[in-house]
Amino acid sequence: MKNIKAYLIIATFHFSFFIHSNIFAQEKSRTINNEAFKCGEQLVYRIHYGFIDAGQASIKIEDSLVPVLGKKAYHIVGTGVSTGVLSTVFKVNDRYETYIDAQALCPLMFIRRVDEGGFIIKQDMLFDQDYHIVNSSGKKLKIPAYVQDMLSAFYYSRTFDYRNDKPGKIDSVVAFVDNQVWSLKIRFVRRDTITSEVGKIACLVFEPMVQKGRIFKHDNDLQVWISDDKNHIPIRAQANILVGSIRLDIVSWSGLMNKPAVTR
Repeated sequence: MKNIKAYLIIATFHFSFFIHSNIFAQEKSRTINNEAFKCGEQLVYRIHYGFIDAGQASIKIEDSLVPVLGKKAYHIVGTGVSTGVLSTVFKVNDRYETYIDAQALCPLMFIRRVDEGGFIIKQDMLFDQDYHIVNSSGKKLKIPAYVQDMLSAFYYSRTFDYRNDKPGKIDSVVAFVDNQVWSLKIRFVRRDTITSEVGKIACLVFEPMVQKGRIFKHDNDLQVWISDDKNHIPIRAQANILVGSIRLDIVSWSGLMNKPAVTR
């Protein structure tokens, strides 16, 4: 049923895209060297709110590439649900899907279904990366070349070469989020080794430069630990927010492309 739904969305938007696409100049698609992930990878996380186990999240690359708009694509599904005591007072059931061009590593389609305590978001996006147009739930907008969605940005950034990075270096990813184009900046802070449920892992620590105000007090209130290996897996994320702190820790992984930087 999920695949049928995806293909129906593609069929709905496909014709209208190419009616309008001739007003933009097409360019040759790029090729990104991906040594970080492959089909079949799955990552599972536990979410803590303060001292409370608040939820579980998982993100999986489906087992094979799928055809989308004439291209081969990774189909990636991320889910998050509340658990335990928190689920009785604030139920969360989120699902994100992205279809990423396997050659250019940019999104072709993005599906977002959010239900957080009755707050509902339903969003479908179809990206024409050749002609720089996105159809966002029926609204057609121009976008920069190779713009990312909020899920594909994570996978694209995993392909970066961090080996020679020094503290203070800033990388950026251009993403299309909530019908706006954002330049997401990530500052490299330091190298660290942390203990997790999958073992002791050598990590690179980054600070995504968040917008202070509604959720964060400062622009460095979010830190992310990434495995210091070719996989570049998020191992831990710590966010200090206006109403407490949230931490995400890896619980298990499978289907990795490379040997992880772990010692037991």
